[in-house]
Order: sequence, then C-alpha cells, then structure tokens
Amino acid sequence: MSFDNKVAIVTGAGSGFGAATARLFAARGAAVVASDINLDGAEQTAAAIEQAGGSAIAVKTDVRRSEDMQALIAAACDRFGGIDVVVNNAGLGHRAAPMHELSEADYDLVFDTNTKSIFWSVKYAVPKLIERGGGAIVNVASIGAKRPRPLGAAYNASKGAVATMTRAVAAELARHKIRVNAVCPLASETGFFKTTGIEKLSDKARERMINEVPLRRLTEPRDVANAIVFLASEQAEFLTGILLDVDGGKGI
Repeated sequence: MSFDNKVAIVTGAGSGFGAATARLFAARGAAVVASDINLDGAEQTAAAIEQAGGSAIAVKTDVRRSEDMQALIAAACDRFGGIDVVVNNAGLGHRAAPMHELSEADYDLVFDTNTKSIFWSVKYAVPKLIERGGGAIVNVASIGAKRPRPLGAAYNASKGAVATMTRAVAAELARHKIRVNAVCPLASETGFFKTTGIEKLSDKARERMINEVPLRRLTEPRDVANAIVFLASEQAEFLTGILLDVDGGKGI
C-alpha cells in the first residue's frame, strides 16, 4: 500500500487519531500536511515524520474558519505542488448533558467544528483534487452517527450529518474520480474525552464500556489510522460512500 508521490492533508493531526494517521501516511510514502489548531502538536507530528525520513509540514488551522481552510489548502499546494488525499479528522464533543441543558454556544461549537469544517474542506480542496485527476477524501464520523447514546445528542447529530454528507458528496464527486468515505470509530481514550468533561475514564466505566465490545477493548489510534489509510489507498479504488465502523464489533 504505497502513497509514493502523493500528498495527504490530515486535520487534527496534533494528537490521537490524526497524529497516528499522519505518521502512517508518511510511513507509506506520502508527503504530509499536519494540520491542527494546536500548532505545537502539529509541529511535533511533522517533526516525528521528518525524523523518520519522511516529508511533512505543520499548519495551524481552525477548521471552523473559511480563511483558515483556504490557507491550509494553499500551504499544501505551495509546498508540495497539489493534494491527493484529505482526511477531515478534527473534531470535538461537548460536556455530557441532555440536549436541553446545552447552550447555543455548545451546539454551535460542535457543529462548526465537526460538520461545517467539512463543508469548508470540500469547498476548497475539491478543485485541487480535480486538477490532479481525482483523489480521496476520508471523514471521521462516529458510531454515534448510527447508534446514538444519551448525553451526547448534539455530538451524535453532528456526526450523523458527517455521515450523510459523506454519502451525498461521494455521489457528487464520483464522476471526477474522487472517492469520499468515512470511518465511524468507537470511543477512544484520546484527548477527545477532555472535551466531554471526562479527563480519564474511571476503572468501572472503562470496564463497562469494554464489556460491551466483542473484541474487548476500546479503539486505539492505530485502528483508525489503518482504516483511513486503507480507504484512501488504491486497494479501495471501488469503494465510495462507505461508512466503515471501527468498533471492535460493537455494532453486531
């Protein structure tokens, strides 16, 4: 599975799923644009790639902002001459609470980060992908998009929108040889939990969650990275509009 002479943008690449995905693309030969609102994290990811012999740059990006997403695409094209893969991974949750207790600001932050960001990404990246004769977009949704649970309604709805957007845009872009897919991960003990007010799962909560998963563990960043890189690869050339569960069988 080679990405030699390919350029991959990964948002949210400063930690967790995004960092693992950026490093795996680089290990497969891609030049990587590591994007994150946390520039220090993005720079650490890019530095790790460079130290391993790869090619990468770090770009500070607030994915909610049109001008930031335009600048990200421009930086990738200026440095590497174009783009072939876009991974829309940046996202966050909200404090665990029923929807009627959330503020409008809570709701807007989640939807602007998780959903509107993909609108900006598609708007500015697709013309560049068309110039290259095609490419791949992989979005990070969630199993919550398919099987929502209480106390995360706005987050689950935002990821449901990501799932629907993925399929709709896949239908629109197939004629341009641009494939659009999404992964739907199970919960992982990454920085995401901090946005929900959970610094770390209690032993009891973690055990309960694991016992609900047939493969008896939570999602690891490498699981999501492997799925994303596969969906972006030539091995998945006949797959588009896919919502791939990365959940250890929880959805069975």
